[in-house]
Amino acid sequence: MPLALLITFTYVPVGNMIYYSFTDWDGVSPERSFVGTDNYEQLFTRPQLFRVFAVSLYYLAASVVQIAAALYFATVLSFDLRLRNLFKGILFFPYLINGVAIGFVFLYFFQDGGTLDAILSLVGVGGDHAWLGDPQSANTALAGVSVWRFTGLNFVLFLGAIQSVPGELYEAAQLDGASRRQQFRHLIAPSIRPVLSLSVILAISGSLSVFEIPYIMTGGATGTQTFVIQTVKLAFQFNKTGLASACAVVLLLIILLITWVQRRLVPDEKVDLV
Repeated sequence: MPLALLITFTYVPVGNMIYYSFTDWDGVSPERSFVGTDNYEQLFTRPQLFRVFAVSLYYLAASVVQIAAALYFATVLSFDLRLRNLFKGILFFPYLINGVAIGFVFLYFFQDGGTLDAILSLVGVGGDHAWLGDPQSANTALAGVSVWRFTGLNFVLFLGAIQSVPGELYEAAQLDGASRRQQFRHLIAPSIRPVLSLSVILAISGSLSVFEIPYIMTGGATGTQTFVIQTVKLAFQFNKTGLASACAVVLLLIILLITWVQRRLVPDEKVDLV
Protein backbone atom coordinates (compact mmCIF):
# COMPACT_ATOMS: atom_id res chain seq x y z
CA MET A 1 0.00 0.00 0.00
CA PRO A 2 2.67 2.62 0.87
CA LEU A 3 4.52 1.74 -2.35
CA ALA A 4 1.31 2.16 -4.36
CA LEU A 5 0.72 5.59 -2.80
CA LEU A 6 4.31 6.61 -3.49
CA ILE A 7 4.03 5.60 -7.14
CA THR A 8 0.59 7.18 -7.58
CA PHE A 9 1.31 10.53 -5.97
CA THR A 10 5.04 10.94 -6.71
CA TYR A 11 6.41 9.00 -9.64
CA VAL A 12 3.34 9.17 -11.88
CA PRO A 13 3.04 12.99 -11.56
CA VAL A 14 6.78 13.36 -12.21
CA GLY A 15 6.45 11.15 -15.29
CA ASN A 16 3.52 13.25 -16.54
CA MET A 17 5.49 16.43 -15.92
CA ILE A 18 8.39 15.11 -18.00
CA TYR A 19 5.96 14.18 -20.78
CA TYR A 20 4.30 17.62 -20.69
CA SER A 21 7.72 19.26 -21.00
CA PHE A 22 7.96 17.87 -24.54
CA THR A 23 4.58 19.26 -25.59
CA ASP A 24 3.06 22.63 -26.42
CA TRP A 25 0.15 22.13 -24.04
CA ASP A 26 -1.77 25.09 -22.62
CA GLY A 27 -2.99 23.14 -19.60
CA VAL A 28 -6.64 23.18 -20.71
CA SER A 29 -6.97 21.77 -24.20
CA PRO A 30 -7.35 17.97 -24.47
CA GLU A 31 -4.92 18.06 -27.38
CA ARG A 32 -1.21 18.12 -26.66
CA SER A 33 1.06 18.69 -29.64
CA PHE A 34 4.49 17.08 -29.33
CA VAL A 35 7.30 19.63 -29.91
CA GLY A 36 10.35 17.61 -28.87
CA THR A 37 13.02 19.64 -27.12
CA ASP A 38 11.68 23.04 -28.22
CA ASN A 39 10.69 23.98 -24.67
CA TYR A 40 14.17 23.21 -23.37
CA GLU A 41 15.79 25.11 -26.25
CA GLN A 42 13.56 28.08 -25.49
CA LEU A 43 14.40 27.84 -21.82
CA PHE A 44 18.17 27.81 -22.33
CA THR A 45 18.14 30.51 -25.03
CA ARG A 46 16.23 32.96 -22.82
CA PRO A 47 18.69 33.87 -20.04
CA GLN A 48 16.07 36.04 -18.30
CA LEU A 49 14.35 32.84 -17.23
CA PHE A 50 17.42 31.94 -15.16
CA ARG A 51 18.16 35.40 -13.77
CA VAL A 52 15.56 34.86 -11.07
CA PHE A 53 17.96 32.37 -9.47
CA ALA A 54 19.84 35.42 -8.17
CA VAL A 55 16.97 35.90 -5.72
CA SER A 56 17.81 32.47 -4.27
CA LEU A 57 21.10 33.89 -2.99
CA TYR A 58 19.18 35.87 -0.36
CA TYR A 59 17.50 32.70 0.88
CA LEU A 60 20.78 30.78 0.75
CA ALA A 61 22.41 33.41 2.97
CA ALA A 62 19.38 33.24 5.24
CA SER A 63 19.78 29.47 5.43
CA VAL A 64 23.31 29.90 6.80
CA VAL A 65 21.95 32.16 9.55
CA GLN A 66 19.09 29.73 10.13
CA ILE A 67 21.35 26.69 10.53
CA ALA A 68 23.81 28.58 12.75
CA ALA A 69 21.02 29.85 15.03
CA ALA A 70 19.38 26.43 15.20
CA LEU A 71 22.68 24.75 16.07
CA TYR A 72 23.42 27.32 18.76
CA PHE A 73 20.03 27.01 20.45
CA ALA A 74 20.01 23.21 20.13
CA THR A 75 23.41 23.04 21.83
CA VAL A 76 22.47 25.43 24.63
CA LEU A 77 19.09 23.81 25.31
CA SER A 78 20.53 20.31 25.27
CA PHE A 79 22.11 21.05 28.63
CA ASP A 80 20.24 21.46 31.90
CA LEU A 81 18.80 24.95 31.62
CA ARG A 82 15.97 26.62 33.44
CA LEU A 83 12.74 26.88 31.39
CA ARG A 84 14.38 25.05 28.50
CA ASN A 85 11.12 23.30 27.53
CA LEU A 86 9.45 26.69 27.20
CA PHE A 87 12.25 27.92 24.93
CA LYS A 88 12.01 24.76 22.85
CA GLY A 89 8.32 25.40 22.27
CA ILE A 90 8.93 29.04 21.39
CA LEU A 91 11.58 28.10 18.81
CA PHE A 92 9.54 25.33 17.18
CA PHE A 93 6.18 27.11 17.21
CA PRO A 94 6.70 29.22 14.02
CA TYR A 95 7.20 26.05 11.96
CA LEU A 96 3.72 24.85 13.00
CA ILE A 97 1.98 27.95 11.65
CA ASN A 98 0.44 27.78 8.19
CA GLY A 99 2.59 29.49 5.56
CA VAL A 100 -0.33 31.53 4.21
CA ALA A 101 -1.02 32.92 7.67
CA ILE A 102 2.65 33.77 8.11
CA GLY A 103 2.65 35.57 4.77
CA PHE A 104 -0.29 37.78 5.71
CA VAL A 105 1.04 38.49 9.20
CA PHE A 106 4.41 39.67 7.90
CA LEU A 107 2.76 41.53 5.03
CA TYR A 108 1.20 43.83 7.62
CA PHE A 109 4.41 43.75 9.65
CA PHE A 110 6.50 45.17 6.78
CA GLN A 111 3.96 47.50 5.18
CA ASP A 112 4.50 51.27 5.23
CA GLY A 113 3.61 52.54 8.68
CA GLY A 114 3.07 48.97 9.85
CA THR A 115 4.25 47.09 12.90
CA LEU A 116 7.96 47.32 12.13
CA ASP A 117 7.82 51.08 11.52
CA ALA A 118 5.85 51.50 14.76
CA ILE A 119 8.49 49.56 16.70
CA LEU A 120 11.32 51.56 15.13
CA SER A 121 9.57 54.84 15.96
CA LEU A 122 9.50 53.82 19.62
CA VAL A 123 13.30 53.64 19.66
CA GLY A 124 13.71 56.94 17.84
CA VAL A 125 14.02 55.72 14.26
CA GLY A 126 11.06 57.56 12.79
CA GLY A 127 9.61 57.70 9.32
CA ASP A 128 7.80 55.16 7.21
CA HIS A 129 9.90 52.91 5.01
CA ALA A 130 8.81 50.86 2.01
CA TRP A 131 10.37 47.61 3.19
CA LEU A 132 8.81 45.70 0.32
CA GLY A 133 9.20 48.53 -2.17
CA ASP A 134 12.68 47.85 -3.56
CA PRO A 135 14.37 44.54 -4.47
CA GLN A 136 17.15 44.58 -1.88
CA SER A 137 15.08 45.38 1.21
CA ALA A 138 12.16 43.24 -0.01
CA ASN A 139 14.30 40.15 -0.57
CA THR A 140 16.11 40.71 2.72
CA ALA A 141 12.78 40.98 4.54
CA LEU A 142 11.39 37.86 2.87
CA ALA A 143 14.56 35.90 3.62
CA GLY A 144 14.30 37.05 7.23
CA VAL A 145 10.79 35.61 7.41
CA SER A 146 12.14 32.26 6.21
CA VAL A 147 14.74 32.33 8.99
CA TRP A 148 12.02 32.95 11.57
CA ARG A 149 9.84 30.18 10.19
CA PHE A 150 12.29 27.34 9.51
CA THR A 151 14.85 27.73 12.31
CA GLY A 152 12.60 25.57 14.47
CA LEU A 153 12.78 22.66 12.03
CA ASN A 154 16.57 22.59 12.04
CA PHE A 155 16.54 23.14 15.79
CA VAL A 156 14.49 19.96 16.32
CA LEU A 157 16.74 17.96 13.98
CA PHE A 158 19.89 19.11 15.75
CA LEU A 159 18.40 18.65 19.20
CA GLY A 160 17.39 15.08 18.40
CA ALA A 161 20.89 14.30 17.17
CA ILE A 162 22.50 15.87 20.23
CA GLN A 163 20.22 14.03 22.65
CA SER A 164 21.05 10.73 20.94
CA VAL A 165 24.53 10.95 22.46
CA PRO A 166 24.64 8.68 25.53
CA GLY A 167 24.40 10.66 28.75
CA GLU A 168 27.31 8.71 30.21
CA LEU A 169 29.64 10.40 27.78
CA TYR A 170 28.59 13.85 28.99
CA GLU A 171 29.07 12.74 32.59
CA ALA A 172 32.52 11.36 31.79
CA ALA A 173 33.46 14.57 29.99
CA GLN A 174 32.34 16.66 32.96
CA LEU A 175 34.34 14.48 35.35
CA ASP A 176 37.40 14.99 33.14
CA GLY A 177 36.87 18.74 33.36
CA ALA A 178 35.80 19.27 29.76
CA SER A 179 34.29 22.69 29.12
CA ARG A 180 31.06 23.25 27.17
CA ARG A 181 33.11 24.17 24.12
CA GLN A 182 35.18 21.00 24.39
CA GLN A 183 32.03 18.90 24.78
CA PHE A 184 30.63 20.49 21.64
CA ARG A 185 33.82 19.88 19.69
CA HIS A 186 34.44 16.27 20.70
CA LEU A 187 30.93 14.95 21.45
CA ILE A 188 28.23 17.06 19.85
CA ALA A 189 29.88 17.98 16.54
CA PRO A 190 30.64 14.37 15.50
CA SER A 191 27.14 13.23 16.46
CA ILE A 192 25.32 15.84 14.38
CA ARG A 193 27.46 15.55 11.24
CA PRO A 194 24.91 13.45 9.29
CA VAL A 195 22.04 15.71 10.36
CA LEU A 196 24.04 18.81 9.48
CA SER A 197 24.66 17.36 6.03
CA LEU A 198 20.91 16.79 5.64
CA SER A 199 20.18 20.35 6.76
CA VAL A 200 22.58 21.73 4.16
CA ILE A 201 20.85 19.72 1.42
CA LEU A 202 17.45 20.94 2.57
CA ALA A 203 18.72 24.52 2.76
CA ILE A 204 20.09 24.51 -0.79
CA SER A 205 17.05 22.82 -2.31
CA GLY A 206 14.73 25.07 -0.32
CA SER A 207 16.59 28.20 -1.44
CA LEU A 208 16.15 27.21 -5.08
CA SER A 209 12.47 26.32 -4.74
CA VAL A 210 11.12 29.15 -2.57
CA PHE A 211 7.50 29.92 -3.39
CA GLU A 212 4.96 30.32 -0.60
CA ILE A 213 6.08 33.39 1.34
CA PRO A 214 7.21 35.65 -1.57
CA TYR A 215 4.16 34.69 -3.63
CA ILE A 216 1.76 35.66 -0.84
CA MET A 217 3.57 38.80 0.28
CA THR A 218 4.66 40.33 -3.03
CA GLY A 219 3.43 38.07 -5.82
CA GLY A 220 6.94 38.17 -7.24
CA ALA A 221 6.88 41.96 -7.68
CA THR A 222 9.76 44.38 -6.96
CA GLY A 223 12.42 41.87 -7.96
CA THR A 224 11.31 39.13 -5.56
CA GLN A 225 10.21 36.62 -8.20
CA THR A 226 11.72 33.19 -7.68
CA PHE A 227 12.13 30.42 -10.22
CA VAL A 228 9.09 28.58 -8.87
CA ILE A 229 6.89 31.68 -8.96
CA GLN A 230 7.99 32.26 -12.54
CA THR A 231 7.16 28.64 -13.40
CA VAL A 232 3.69 28.95 -11.84
CA LYS A 233 3.01 32.12 -13.81
CA LEU A 234 4.09 30.47 -17.05
CA ALA A 235 1.64 27.64 -16.41
CA PHE A 236 -1.41 29.43 -15.03
CA GLN A 237 -1.07 33.04 -16.18
CA PHE A 238 0.40 32.60 -19.65
CA ASN A 239 -1.00 29.08 -20.26
CA LYS A 240 2.41 27.68 -21.21
CA THR A 241 2.19 24.43 -19.30
CA GLY A 242 4.71 22.71 -21.57
CA LEU A 243 7.37 25.37 -20.96
CA ALA A 244 6.53 25.48 -17.26
CA SER A 245 6.96 21.70 -17.06
CA ALA A 246 10.37 22.05 -18.70
CA CYS A 247 11.30 24.63 -16.06
CA ALA A 248 10.18 22.24 -13.33
CA VAL A 249 12.21 19.39 -14.80
CA VAL A 250 15.31 21.60 -15.00
CA LEU A 251 14.84 22.69 -11.39
CA LEU A 252 14.49 19.06 -10.31
CA LEU A 253 17.68 18.12 -12.14
CA ILE A 254 19.58 21.05 -10.62
CA ILE A 255 18.52 20.03 -7.10
CA LEU A 256 19.42 16.39 -7.74
CA LEU A 257 22.82 17.43 -9.13
CA ILE A 258 23.60 19.68 -6.17
CA THR A 259 22.53 16.94 -3.77
CA TRP A 260 24.73 14.39 -5.54
CA VAL A 261 27.74 16.73 -5.51
CA GLN A 262 27.22 17.53 -1.85
CA ARG A 263 26.98 13.85 -0.96
CA ARG A 264 30.16 13.12 -2.90
CA LEU A 265 32.07 15.97 -1.25
CA VAL A 266 30.76 15.26 2.25
CA PRO A 267 29.89 11.55 2.43
CA ASP A 268 28.12 10.16 5.45
CA GLU A 269 30.47 8.69 7.99
CA LYS A 270 29.55 6.21 10.64
CA VAL A 271 29.87 7.92 13.97
CA ASP A 272 30.83 5.73 16.90
CA LEU A 273 31.18 7.70 20.11
CA VAL A 274 31.05 4.77 22.48
